[in-house]
Amino acid sequence: MDLEERLAVFIDYENLALGAREHLGGMQFDFGPIADALAVRGRVVARRAYADWSYFDEDRRMLTRHQVELIEMTQRMGASRKNAADIKMVVDAIEMAFERDYISTFVMCTGDSDFSPLVHKLRELNKRVIGVGVEKSTSRLLPAACDEFLFYDRLEGVEVPDEDQGAPAHKRGSRTRKAGTTTERASAQKAPAASRRTKAAEAVAEAVAEANAPETPAEPEAETKPATRRRKKPEPAPVPADVAPEAEPDVDVSEQDEAPTSNDVPMEVRVAQTLGDLQSSTSGPVTASALKRTLLRKDATFSESDYGFRTFGEFLRFLADREFVELAPGPSAGDPEVSLPEQGDTDAAFALLRDVVQESGGSAALSGLKNAVRKRRPDFSEKALGFRGFLQFAKAAEAAGTVSLAWDDDADDYLVTA
Repeated sequence: MDLEERLAVFIDYENLALGAREHLGGMQFDFGPIADALAVRGRVVARRAYADWSYFDEDRRMLTRHQVELIEMTQRMGASRKNAADIKMVVDAIEMAFERDYISTFVMCTGDSDFSPLVHKLRELNKRVIGVGVEKSTSRLLPAACDEFLFYDRLEGVEVPDEDQGAPAHKRGSRTRKAGTTTERASAQKAPAASRRTKAAEAVAEAVAEANAPETPAEPEAETKPATRRRKKPEPAPVPADVAPEAEPDVDVSEQDEAPTSNDVPMEVRVAQTLGDLQSSTSGPVTASALKRTLLRKDATFSESDYGFRTFGEFLRFLADREFVELAPGPSAGDPEVSLPEQGDTDAAFALLRDVVQESGGSAALSGLKNAVRKRRPDFSEKALGFRGFLQFAKAAEAAGTVSLAWDDDADDYLVTA
C-alpha cells in the first residue's frame, strides 16, 4: 500500500469545458472518464477545479459527485482578471509540492501551454506530472513537457460524435441536453448558463407559441435564427408563469442524477475495463489485490458479496470459468495474477459484431449494439483497436463487408444489418 502513487488533480475547467464544446461536437465535459483513468494510476488525494462558476452552473453537480473541490475565481469585477484562475492554480500546485511530500504525482488537466513552466518546475522537484487535455485544443508544447499525457477524447467512456456523420449526426445530437445550433452554443459560451427551470419554461413557451400560430408558415424559420435571449422579449409574461409548475419536475430529475451511473454497467464489463486500463498503464503483471483496490477507487461501495460471492478470489474464478479473465499463480498465495484473454485483430472484432447482429434477428440499432457486444466480450473496446468511437468501428466493419449500415429516420438511429 505504501508503494502506491499519491495523485493531486488540478483542473483548468474553462479550458477543458470550452475545448469539449468547440472541438467535440458540442458535447458536455464529464470528469468521470478522467477519474477512471487516474484510478488505475494511483490514489487520488486531492481534486481541485478552478473557474468562474457563474458560467458553469450546470457543471457543478457533476464535479461534486466526483468529490472535486470547486475554487471560485470571479472574472467580472470591473477589471481584467483574465489569468486569475491560472495564477491561483499555479500557486496552489507549487505550495502543495513543498508542503505535502507524500504526493508523488501531479495531474494538470489543461491544454494551455502557459502551464509548461509549472510542469518543468514540478519535475525539477522530483514530481511525476500527468497532463490531460482535449486533443484539438491542446498546445503541442505541453504534452512533451509531461511524463505522460492523456487526451480526453481518447479516454474510455468518452463518446465523441463523428465529424463525417452529416445530417444524421445532428438528429442524434438533438436528443442530448446540451445540443443546439452553433449560434446558440456560441451565445451560451459568452453569457452565463441559465437555470434548468428557465430553459424548460422557454422550451414549453416555444411549443405553446408554435401551436397557437399554425397559419404562419414563415414563423418556424424565423424562430430558428435568433438566439435564446432574443426569444424572451416577445414572450408574454403569463406564459412562463403558466408553465412553471410543469418545469418543477426538473428538480426531481436532477436529484436522480445524483445516483451512481456505474451500477448500470454489468460487473464483468467493469472488471474487464479496469483490468485493461491496469495492463496498459503498468509494466508488470496485475494481481488480484491491485485489481480490487482499483475497483474500490472507482466505486467505494463495491463488494463481491453484492454479486453472491464470499471472496474476491471466488468472484475472479467465476469470471475465469466464463473466459472473461485469465488467472495465473501470483507472488503470494491467494493473490493470483489476472489478465485479459487476447482480444485478437480487427477481423475478429468485425466477426464478433456480425455474430451479435445475427443473434438480434439480422438487424439492430447502433445505440444499444455496443452493450450487446460487451455481453459477449466484456473486454471489448473499439479504442483499443484504434477507433475513436463505436460508430467509426461500425463503419469500418461495413467497409470490410462484414455488416451494412444505414440511417433509419423512423428509429432516429443507424440500423446495422448482417
